[in-house]
Amino acid sequence: MNVDEPPHPPVPGRARKLVRSLTPDLSPWRSSRDFRYLWTSGCVTSFGSFLTFIAVPMQIKELTGSSFAVGLIGAVELVPLIVFGLWGGALADALDRRKLVLRAEAALGLLAGLLLLNALLPHPLLWPVYVVAALAAAADGLQRPALDSLTPRVVPHQHLAAAFALKSLYHNVASIAGPALAGVVVAFAGVQTAYALDILTFAVSLLLLVRIRAVPPPTGAERPSVQAVLNGVRYAWSRKDLLGTYAIDTCAMLFAFPVAVFPFLASDLGADWALGPMYAASALGALLVGATSGWTSRVHRHGRLLVAAAVGWGGAMAFAGLSEHIWLVLLGLALAGGADEISGLARSTMWNQSIPDELRGRMAGVELLSYSVGPQLGQVRAGTMAGLIGVRAAVWTGGVACVVAVVAVAAALPKLLAYDDRTDPHAAAVRAAHEHAEPEAAPTT
Repeated sequence: MNVDEPPHPPVPGRARKLVRSLTPDLSPWRSSRDFRYLWTSGCVTSFGSFLTFIAVPMQIKELTGSSFAVGLIGAVELVPLIVFGLWGGALADALDRRKLVLRAEAALGLLAGLLLLNALLPHPLLWPVYVVAALAAAADGLQRPALDSLTPRVVPHQHLAAAFALKSLYHNVASIAGPALAGVVVAFAGVQTAYALDILTFAVSLLLLVRIRAVPPPTGAERPSVQAVLNGVRYAWSRKDLLGTYAIDTCAMLFAFPVAVFPFLASDLGADWALGPMYAASALGALLVGATSGWTSRVHRHGRLLVAAAVGWGGAMAFAGLSEHIWLVLLGLALAGGADEISGLARSTMWNQSIPDELRGRMAGVELLSYSVGPQLGQVRAGTMAGLIGVRAAVWTGGVACVVAVVAVAAALPKLLAYDDRTDPHAAAVRAAHEHAEPEAAPTT
């Protein structure tokens, strides 16, 4: 070796840098005591919610033996979720978000208690299950905007992308392990035990959430009203970059969310055994991305990232539909899940970097509308197309349609592609307001 040749950078330093870029950024956890409570609460309730999510349709099946009766639960929940989601957004902008989250969490725990009482009857009744499901959807709609808009108030602005990556991490773990755990509990201990365990998770969650500091509304907050809701919708329409995030999410779910036909796809491929892995594959892909999400904290052009990820989601679904081997189908679904995770991180970061605090609750209500209606319509599309052109064709044509629709939205809304958090005036205004309030709102101990 020539002594005059400059030495190479030490390999351990490069390795450390690579590890940091491929592991979750824990800055929100270290910098915010309230985020630690919020994150742990969400982790606990995610597993509890899957217990009830599996137990309710199982109980309806046992009571009726009707697939229509089981499917009706989705229709019962949809309207309350939409209506109260929009209203919950107005409440989140006008009230203490912490109190709103606490009250809704307590209500959800009480509703789980009603399900348990009904299940303990000698002859459980069917109608209370539907009533409780509708009320729980309403309570969830009231809570979700406040819960989603709480994170930006307790996490430093520069750590928002990392915070949502950490939140998605526990959600994806719960999406994989939760149904499996719930299935075992329901099969061997009954729906009564599942409901009782869900009540316990709500109790633990409340003990954690009550320790979060108060999050009062901004000065001069608009009173909750229909007009306030409409003002939020008008703001969303005026922000074409935000409008693009809602439109792309809706297109992705409408055209490329074929979960309803998974049982038929597994049968067509002669792999009925793979139905469970098919449901878990996308969550596994999302989990792998979430676990290696350190790089997302250095992304600034989230609109471009969103478009690329949505195209990847559609392309991966098309690949899964065209594949003739079950292992390639599972690979396609895992790739789709990873792309969807990136898309979700890009959307949530854009929303919380650039939406002013006085509108964040109502925008969370609009977001709830976009990501609750899309999957429902996507199930209908997939089932209808499968009956017309076949199961595999319904999957791959939906993926292709998703890619076309996403590209069309990006072309029609250039402000989405132009979004850059370093130069965007909305992001700059939110960043300045957040930095001004940070010493009071985001304590580090």
